[in-house]
Amino acid sequence: LVSYHRFVEWMPSALLPLCVYLKHCFGACSGISFIDSSSLKVCHNRRIRRHKVFRGLAARGKTSVDWFFGFKLHLVVNDQGELLNIQITPGNTDDRKPACDLLQGLYGKVFADRGYVSKALAERLFETCGIEFFAKPRRNMTNHLMRLTDKLLARKRAIVETVIDQLKNISQIEHSRHRSPTNFMVNVICGLIAYCHQPKKPSLNLDFALPPSA
Repeated sequence: LVSYHRFVEWMPSALLPLCVYLKHCFGACSGISFIDSSSLKVCHNRRIRRHKVFRGLAARGKTSVDWFFGFKLHLVVNDQGELLNIQITPGNTDDRKPACDLLQGLYGKVFADRGYVSKALAERLFETCGIEFFAKPRRNMTNHLMRLTDKLLARKRAIVETVIDQLKNISQIEHSRHRSPTNFMVNVICGLIAYCHQPKKPSLNLDFALPPSA
């Protein structure tokens, strides 16, 4: 086996083949998809000013929990917990910005949280891709009528949060010990591939009967 330092030197050369292999590991769209994003912190907030590894690449962003410095992982999963597409952006990127690229080539219904509320986005996705896009309304917004099946599916959106939790705690795609932006990408891609090979993934439990027209 090569030494640790030699292994680290060879890691950047594996980035492109790993990206191609990750694309091969993606699942198939089933007509029911869930989209979400999560922070990838690269350092503690107190060390932002003296952080050098990702200077000019990472950015400050805000989640529903707190501010962070790093990147955002945007991902789409199907009802079987399989990855359909991913994208990594700076931490200050709006969740709605990469949505069209992420959902390109998919069909059916897509469910999201409050960060994706946009009438223009929903209309664009329906016109260009034929996708019915459902985002959880904010508290100060009026509720719109939804079919019962869509409302029940929207309550199952926690599946994508479970996927993110497994990516961070089992595949360990997030840590603050990176010494190179390229090796950061290799670590994230390897974690995503490891998740794709998990024999048991969180899946959607449809404990209600869909009508024939759904």
